[in-house]
Amino acid sequence: MIVYEYPFNERIRTLLRLEDLYEKFRFFLRQSHHLQHQIALSTIFEMLEVAGRADLKSDLLQELERQKSTLVSFRNNPNVQSEMLDNVIEEVDQVSSALMACTGKTGQHIRENEWLMSIRGRTIIPGGACEFDLPSYHAWQHKTQEQRVRDIEQWFAPVAPLFAAIQVVLRLLRESGTTTRMIAQAGSYQQMLQGKVYQLVRVTLAEDALAIPEIAANKYMLWIRFMCQDGDEKPRMFESDTAFDLTLCNF
Repeated sequence: MIVYEYPFNERIRTLLRLEDLYEKFRFFLRQSHHLQHQIALSTIFEMLEVAGRADLKSDLLQELERQKSTLVSFRNNPNVQSEMLDNVIEEVDQVSSALMACTGKTGQHIRENEWLMSIRGRTIIPGGACEFDLPSYHAWQHKTQEQRVRDIEQWFAPVAPLFAAIQVVLRLLRESGTTTRMIAQAGSYQQMLQGKVYQLVRVTLAEDALAIPEIAANKYMLWIRFMCQDGDEKPRMFESDTAFDLTLCNF
C-alpha cells in the first residue's frame, strides 16, 4: 500500500518534513561509503535549517504533556489494555524528559563548531565540497567507516531527543484517526468538514494503483483529485472511479 499524507497546518508540515529528513539521515548513516556519509552529514544541516523555529521544542513538550493527560484519563476504561497504555505513557514520559534536558537553541552545538560550519557553507554551493575546497573534509572522508559513523552520531546526539519526540507525536497523531473506505467518482472526491479541526489526512492506495492523489484541504472542505502520469508527460486527470482508504487524524 502507498500512503499519501497532507498536513492541515504549518506545525504538522514542519514535523513531517523533519521526519522525512530523519529517515533519509538514518538510511545514509547505515551505509558504508564516504559519499553516502557526506549525504548523512548534509542532511543534518538540512534538519537544523527546518528545525530553526525557536518554539519547536516547547510545542512538542506541550503536545506530549497534553497527550499524557489524555492517555492517563483512559486508565479507568475497561476497553483499554492497561499494560499497553502504561507502555505508551512511559514512552511519552521518557521522550519528554530527554527533550526537556536539552539546553540551548536547537543545533547550537553545530553552529559553534567552526569546522562543521565551514563544511556547511561549502555544501550549499553546487560542487563546493570538492577536495581542493575542503582538504580537511577530504581527509575526514578517508577515515574508517566506524570513525565516520562515530563522528556523525556524536554531532547528531544533542538533537536526537527532538527527533524521538517528533516520532512519538506523529505516531500518536496517525493512530488517532479512523480509516474509511471511499470511492472517488470519476477521479474526484469532496467531503465537507463542517468546521471540524483536523491536523492530518492520509490517503492509502494499492501499490499497483494508477491514480495519484492531489490533496487540498481546509477546515471546511477536503478535496482530492486523482491524477495519472505516464512517461515524461505532465500528470493528467484520472477519470475512472478510484477506491481508496481515507483517514482524518486529530489529537
